Amino acid sequence: MSFVRRSVTVLAAATALTAGLALPALAHVTIQPGSAEQGGFTKVAFRVPNERDNASTTKIEVSFPTDHPLAFVSVKPVPGWDVKVTEGKLPKPVTTEYGELDEAVTKVVWSGGKVEPGQFQEFEVSMGKLPEGVDSLMFPTKQTYSNGEVVDWSEAPKADGSEAEHPAPLLKLTPAAATANGTAGTTTPATAPATAPATAQAAAAPSVAAVAGSGATSDGTARLLGGAGLVVGAIGLVVGFLGLRRRPSA
Repeated sequence: MSFVRRSVTVLAAATALTAGLALPALAHVTIQPGSAEQGGFTKVAFRVPNERDNASTTKIEVSFPTDHPLAFVSVKPVPGWDVKVTEGKLPKPVTTEYGELDEAVTKVVWSGGKVEPGQFQEFEVSMGKLPEGVDSLMFPTKQTYSNGEVVDWSEAPKADGSEAEHPAPLLKLTPAAATANGTAGTTTPATAPATAPATAQAAAAPSVAAVAGSGATSDGTARLLGGAGLVVGAIGLVVGFLGLRRRPSA
């Protein structure tokens, strides 16, 4: 029994240590999902947990990249929060497929609400077109608490691969998936929903028809077998009755 107790104690200590090491990583301000395809549009959420037990998060300020600016940025309203989108001059104009871009969204600020201790909030943004030939985009973020404290999540990943103390939300960019003809293709949010319902209905129709046909066949077969069983049962009763009548009396 003492061995079992020691084993349980060691296991509990190891679990507590693992959880303690994991909590700081989970508490960082992050971007969800953490990856998107190059050259396309995406919707992300800046996930903001409250790391303090004696103050609420009251303001989130997200800086957008100016070296790889995004031509289109829109935000989803968050109940109880005010949002301000700031556009500014870029350090130098950037040539895009829409022409030369000299202004872009540089900052988005959410304020007026509260993320209470033990809670988190997500702030959603739709954006694009994402740059091609770039591995990632950083979104330095400042988190302000009700006691006046400001946490600056702006550090880049370390060269050795280890995590910084206050890492900036990082969106990894992956090469666009190749289409059937071998070229990279991207789907815009406007075209995907329009074709999905029609495809789903077309795919569903044959399966419904097949199920209906199968049910009709099974019902007819069951009736046929039931009728045959009644006939066999009737014949058995007649044969048994005749056998009884032919038995000699004692």
